[in-house]
Amino acid sequence: MKRRDFIAFLGGATALVAEARAQEPRRVIGTLSGFEPAILGGMVPLFRGLKDAGFVEGTNITIERRWAAGHYDRLPSLAAELVKREVAVIVTTDVPSTFAAKAATKTIPIVFSIGADPVKVGLVESFSRPNGNLTGISIFLTILGPKHVELLRELLPAVNTIAVLGNPGNANFQSDVPDIRAAADALGERLEVLTASTESDLETVFVTMVQHRIGALILVPDPFLISRGEQLVRLAARYAVPAIYPSSVFTDLGGLMSYGSDLLDLGRQLGSYVGKILKGAQPADLPIQQSTKVELVINLKTAKVLDLTIPATLLARADDVIE
Repeated sequence: MKRRDFIAFLGGATALVAEARAQEPRRVIGTLSGFEPAILGGMVPLFRGLKDAGFVEGTNITIERRWAAGHYDRLPSLAAELVKREVAVIVTTDVPSTFAAKAATKTIPIVFSIGADPVKVGLVESFSRPNGNLTGISIFLTILGPKHVELLRELLPAVNTIAVLGNPGNANFQSDVPDIRAAADALGERLEVLTASTESDLETVFVTMVQHRIGALILVPDPFLISRGEQLVRLAARYAVPAIYPSSVFTDLGGLMSYGSDLLDLGRQLGSYVGKILKGAQPADLPIQQSTKVELVINLKTAKVLDLTIPATLLARADDVIE
């Protein structure tokens, strides 16, 4: 074969291989979330983790997205849609969406990212051998909640009454309150437990805090509450209530202080696990990972509005300070 003909042959073969790859069916990933799309930034960290594992949307995977925007009653039907679509794996971002996915399928792998102890709330049997079709990443409120109490005490040493706000419809809320209460008791703080599951509830919560002379607020991670971040930050400013939040989403919106999981790191871990399952790993063989990378963010603009002086020791430990 002449060199010119051989080069032409190689070019044609390459084109055929490229065409064959383009025609290969893409794996379909379903995402199920109780949040709103804007809150998680379109799950960009997840996609980065998937890319590191060799999966790119539009090339060899397709993403089917389902968002409940804080309306948990929608989650079962959204999960059923993904099962009907016969997705290869379902990715969930919170406790309510994970329970909805678990109820919808016993065979499709589910990879979750939740702010709770998955064994404690009843999602899996153990960390090392989750069994069934679930695995994922967890960050415990049992770690965050007590730390929130400590940070508020350091910021507001004269305050002796704080409140914790959660959604009663979220399975991990009541189970984690005792750990927060124990931390408050250890520091001589009185703790009031407040709940909200609707927008109107949030207004009532802040009126109650003023009436009961509550000096600060801890917000428990929850899709509904996080999806109402702007409203919560606005109410905290209106009623002059210092608050600590579970995510930098809130400090970016103008919240005073946040201490919680690094969302970028969490997303990369999540994407890595999804990639392993797409390559053939079984959820039952993938131990539950614990996200240990957390970040403290302080908003100095908001501190000035609230007439608060942030201790130098607290500023020195902050991963980010918004000025």
